This record gives sequence, structure tokens and C-alpha cells, in this order.
Amino acid sequence: MKRILVVIFLMLSGVSQAQVVQVVEKEQEVNSVIRRGQQLSVQLDPKTVDRSWKDYLGKKAGKVKSSRGVYTVEGAVIDTISSSPMRVVSVVGSSAQGSTVWWSLDMGTAYVDKEATPAEYAAAEKFLRGFARKLYRDDVLRQINEAEDVLRATKSEQDRVVKEANKIQQEIDKNKQSRKDLEAELVRNAEELKQLELSVQHNARQQEVSRQQVQDMEKSVEAVRAKLLNIK
Repeated sequence: MKRILVVIFLMLSGVSQAQVVQVVEKEQEVNSVIRRGQQLSVQLDPKTVDRSWKDYLGKKAGKVKSSRGVYTVEGAVIDTISSSPMRVVSVVGSSAQGSTVWWSLDMGTAYVDKEATPAEYAAAEKFLRGFARKLYRDDVLRQINEAEDVLRATKSEQDRVVKEANKIQQEIDKNKQSRKDLEAELVRNAEELKQLELSVQHNARQQEVSRQQVQDMEKSVEAVRAKLLNIK
């Protein structure tokens, strides 16, 4: 149990270390066009972030089109940012610390900009931070599931070891009982041998008595025969 607690601690200790969310305004060249937008930085695997972002954007904004690593949503509807449909262009990348999610929001008359549209910018930043929280929450749940898998496997191994120990103890008890039975059998055999030896001695005496009786009987028969010969 101590081992499993150490494993779970090591798996979950990275959670608190990875709870870093940063959103900055940044220009980025996409399809040879420099666009101003926002960039989210998280300390998570880029593949996981890319897959989650596409799914999240599709559920929150609308149908996502993908082309050469660029995600586009035409007529995106995100009420928390703007009441009007927007054109979203987004790219997921990697960094030394983890992953980045950059997007540009075209509201038709203007782009979401920190200076020009501060309210929409703040709402868009909140949207990205909400996605980051979901990422970290999902990551924690994943690590918990992995820890629970390790726990189940460890409990299963513990059960196996306990069953094996019980089986070994049963074999030991069985062996001890067999030894006792064998010792008892040896005692019975020794007693039986002693009795047989006594029987042999008794039989030998009986044979001697019987032999003597036979000799005496033979003498008696000879004596009778002798009397018969004396009759003339």
C-alpha cells in the first residue's frame, strides 16, 4: 500500500506544477497574412491540446474547418464574446513549456483587439482561460484514472500474493499433517512388527510343543505295535 501511495503522489504531483495559464495579445502570420490575436499558453502535451481545442471550438463556436494545421470557423457564434457572428482563425503550436493556442477573431467591422475592443478582448481571454481550465481538469481526471488503474492493479497483485501465501500455508499444513500421519504409521508399523516378532516366538514354542507331542505319539504307536508283535 505504501508503494501505491508513492506512485499516486508522483502522478498527481505534476498537476499543481502544471497549473499555469497565460494569455497574451500576439500577432502571427497565418497563410502569409499577419493577424493580431490572442495566444494561450499551457503546460500540456500539444497533441492533447490540439485535439481538445478542435473539439471545444466545434462545440462552442460552430463547424471547424482544418487546412494545413489552421482551424477556421466561418460565422462562429460565441455569445459570451460578441452577439454577431465572427470568423475565427486558429493555430495550435508547441513551446518549450508545453503548448500554445492562438486565435484571431474577426467581427466583420473590426478584429478583437486589446485597445480597440477591450470588452470583447476580455471576454475572448476569459473564453481561452475557460478552455485552459477544462484542459487541466481533464488532465487531472486522466491522471486520477491512471492512478486508480495502478491502484486496482496493485490490489489485484496483493490479492494474488495473499492467495499464494494462503496456498503455501495450506501446503505446509498438509505437509505437516502428512508427516504426522507418517510418524503415526511408523509407530503402528513398529508396534505391528513387535507383535509379529512375538507371534513368531510364540509360534516357535508351539512348533516345539507340537514336535514333542508328535514324537511322544510316535513312541506310543510303536509301543502298541510292539504289543501286537508280542501276541502269538
